[in-house]
Amino acid sequence: MAFKPLHDRVLVRRIESEDKTAGGLIIPDSAKEKPAEGVVVACGDGARKDSGELIEMAVSEGDTILFGKWSGTEVTVDGEELLIMKESDILGIITDAKAAKAA
Repeated sequence: MAFKPLHDRVLVRRIESEDKTAGGLIIPDSAKEKPAEGVVVACGDGARKDSGELIEMAVSEGDTILFGKWSGTEVTVDGEELLIMKESDILGIITDAKAAKAA
């Protein structure tokens, strides 16, 4: 099933966190927090101003993002657990520092 978010909503796949700490301790599933990082799977077209003019989305498919701990609504699409949230729930886009220096 294909899914296209409407307006200023985005569909996000969570990025799972590491199973070990920096010191090498293994973190059990019961102690893990849900990750607040994800990859944008699909985007809506954007919000509209009162005049009807389209406000373009700041994120696009494939962007790695950081979002609030309680952001979004969990949905299941094709058997996969994803999040759907408004663009305003996204705190920022994570860029690769090494790639940014090379550019």
